[in-house]
Amino acid sequence: MSVRTAESVCIGHPDKLCDLIADHILDDILTCDPTARVAIEVMASGRRIIVTGEITTAIRPQLRACAREALRLAGYNPNRFLIYVWVRRQSADISAGETTSLEARDGDESAYATQGAGDQGTLYGYATNETPQRLPLPLVLAHDICRRLDAARTQGTITGIYSDGKAQVSVVYDELGTPVGIDTVVVSVQHDEHKPLDVLEREINALVVAPAIEAHLPGAVPVSVLVNPSGWFVTGGPTADTGLTGRKLMVDTYGGLGPHGGGAFSGKDASKVDRTGAYIARLIARTIVDVGLAEECHVSVSYAIGKANPVAFHVDTFGSGQHPDGLLTNAARAVFPLRPAAMIDALGLRAPVFVGLATYGHMGRAGRPWENTEPFINKLLEEVKDRADQAATDW
Repeated sequence: MSVRTAESVCIGHPDKLCDLIADHILDDILTCDPTARVAIEVMASGRRIIVTGEITTAIRPQLRACAREALRLAGYNPNRFLIYVWVRRQSADISAGETTSLEARDGDESAYATQGAGDQGTLYGYATNETPQRLPLPLVLAHDICRRLDAARTQGTITGIYSDGKAQVSVVYDELGTPVGIDTVVVSVQHDEHKPLDVLEREINALVVAPAIEAHLPGAVPVSVLVNPSGWFVTGGPTADTGLTGRKLMVDTYGGLGPHGGGAFSGKDASKVDRTGAYIARLIARTIVDVGLAEECHVSVSYAIGKANPVAFHVDTFGSGQHPDGLLTNAARAVFPLRPAAMIDALGLRAPVFVGLATYGHMGRAGRPWENTEPFINKLLEEVKDRADQAATDW
């Protein structure tokens, strides 16, 4: 037996508030200028919101208006915050590498050769067949609990709570790696000073935790549910804890149960491979799991700034693959787009599609292109079959 744990946070968590502001600014710019280069960082501390970073665009960004709208979405009164803005244009050196790749400078005129990667780095994708979302169950449960907490607040199902909150779920696995029970659920949520803590605990147990568990692991009863284990949580949001863009990387991806390259997503346009490479790696890993080529899959792809082609690419199925990892690596490389411009086109990332991703994770979201494996299934299966047949012939 083993126990695996993951956390998620609500929309008003200070770090997630900063992600929401950054992606709201990004979407607002992309609405009018799909080719804009954007890298926004946000800090929230006390009653101050600081917006900084690099923006190159043909329009005049409405940075303060976007920040105020994001504050409203997150359950805060924007009139109670001062918003400071310090932004500049993207570095000309970085822009040159993105606009004209190393391959293009060497005379490569093939498809999608012109645009280089916006930075160096290794990006990771992960998928597992333990849930329909192809994500680890602890993370799926933590996201669902936070989503239900936010809904209970906005719909008035639970009164006297605010938008700053988080959840953590520990799931018990048997020797075969199958989820069999829930060990501990931790829920912390900001509340009104007049809200009785015993009432809050009963409401969260009955209206949030129990329905979430029943939806994903029917019949399971947690060994322990801890609601606001620190006691009172009256002071919350940026007043209690400084928020920063990109400080909830595990919440955004795989809950720490799959790897992460270290680069944040929110506030970055799709020329940044931190974001786009992670999405395409997720698509590859999920496709491999969806078609039954593996029970679990980890994909890594590495880039050099200003270069279109990845410098490294690898598929690891942790021994669960139906074929050798090397064969799956070569097949996936042949089928999926890996150059930055090709990834952007395949995933439709020049459109303003990002603000809805700032909360409850970027992966496992129905309707997102990196979760839609159908366009690639037949191509991948055919490529794998051809390579397996060739390997058998060579042998």
